[in-house]
Amino acid sequence: MTDAVPSQSGTGSKEGPKEVRRLDRVIIRFAGDSGDGMQLTGDRFTSETASFGNDLSTLPNFPAEIRAPAGTLPGVSSFQLHFADHDILTPGDAPNVLVAMNPAALKANIADVPRGAEIIINTDEFTDRSMTRVGYAASPLEDGSLDAYQLHPVPLTSLTIEALKDFGLSRMEAGRSKNMFALGLLSWMYHRPTEGTEAFLRQKFAKKPNIAEANVAAFRAGWNFGETTEDFAVSYEVAPATRAFPAGTYRNISGNLALSYGLLAAGRQAGLPLYLGAYPITPASDILHELSKHKNFGVRTFQAEDEIAGIGAALGAAFGGALGVTTTSGPGVALKSETIGLAVSLELPLLIVDIQRGGPSTGLPTKTEQADLLQAMYGRNGEAPVPIVAPRTPADCFDAAIDAARIALTYRTPVFLLSDGYLANGSEPWGIPDLEELPDLRVPFQTTTNHVLADGTEVFWPFKRDPQTLARPWAVPGTPGLE
Repeated sequence: MTDAVPSQSGTGSKEGPKEVRRLDRVIIRFAGDSGDGMQLTGDRFTSETASFGNDLSTLPNFPAEIRAPAGTLPGVSSFQLHFADHDILTPGDAPNVLVAMNPAALKANIADVPRGAEIIINTDEFTDRSMTRVGYAASPLEDGSLDAYQLHPVPLTSLTIEALKDFGLSRMEAGRSKNMFALGLLSWMYHRPTEGTEAFLRQKFAKKPNIAEANVAAFRAGWNFGETTEDFAVSYEVAPATRAFPAGTYRNISGNLALSYGLLAAGRQAGLPLYLGAYPITPASDILHELSKHKNFGVRTFQAEDEIAGIGAALGAAFGGALGVTTTSGPGVALKSETIGLAVSLELPLLIVDIQRGGPSTGLPTKTEQADLLQAMYGRNGEAPVPIVAPRTPADCFDAAIDAARIALTYRTPVFLLSDGYLANGSEPWGIPDLEELPDLRVPFQTTTNHVLADGTEVFWPFKRDPQTLARPWAVPGTPGLE
């Protein structure tokens, strides 16, 4: 749905003010080499879109290789953002705009782009050598293969170098800011706020003020290029999604961050210290990184030497009266299965967070899949049933973490929390809840004997059932009288 209105800002082209079209939704994909800063570019565009008030959903896409050769198809990194003036549920399939920083990015993504969509190409990178490297026999800019699209050939690298000529940077150093030039151009095209990005750049490069100001200059140059060039005769407006959200305070949040905050909230609502025993594994490591920042909330994180040690430490913490958590992905779940069975046998609350990734065995660390359900249900010897909670969106990871903790604490059982790489790295607006809205997760520890024998002796039965929940009592080791 599109409406056209005259521009109210900027100088426009020689013929007069530029046209502004109103859209109800847009899907943009930034694509380039792993070193081109596409994730940062997409993240900043997302942050400004969130602050503007649009509903949004994102899909970062990383190469599976640790560092594929520059300019190759396996090395392409992309970031897709879907934003709208109404409630949306996915990051979309077919991008309305593709920003391709090199031939590999174009070739890897062109199949997803519908006819009539806009393609912004960094022409500086379309050399004979780079095109031959990805299998182009002739330049796609000249052979007519892109005639079905609205093509915008822009020399992003050389324009950036020219904009930064007074900063004393080498061509290579200046060229690295081309992603900020592209971000400025797209920010102009879709009327995004700019103050947040400039403040972010100055904070990120606070120890290198010249680099900070160079990136700000490249960002502004991209904006000014869109405002003055005649190649971009139209800009677009996507109104805030005022009817998509109830009144409240919102922030943009990724699934792993929301899950981390949910675990923090669960520990606070339960009145228990939170203990995370984890071995770093993509795409779950962000949770370990985030929780390690919050010692002031009673969080203790342990980076274990392997997956088995990680869950063993978490189960030991649960035995000692803490909210025990371990994070992993599919390969780690296979290694943790014996200790999960032990947690079932001991009837201790334990959260096993599985951020699923693609493929069997070691699999594909940066690709997503939702294929661990049967493993979570049945991947243990003997009869060892475990409840499973799965979030539906990145923001829902917060509530899912609290719900998983509620089940674990109430029923003294390990609980699987099944997220995945798509939810973990994707983001959307999240309504910050009031503390009064969160459930009370407190459970009492057993501090006295709970059974009387036939001869009148008072004893402690560690597996005596609660008549309401059928859970056993939770007693901290060393409690006097319960030895």
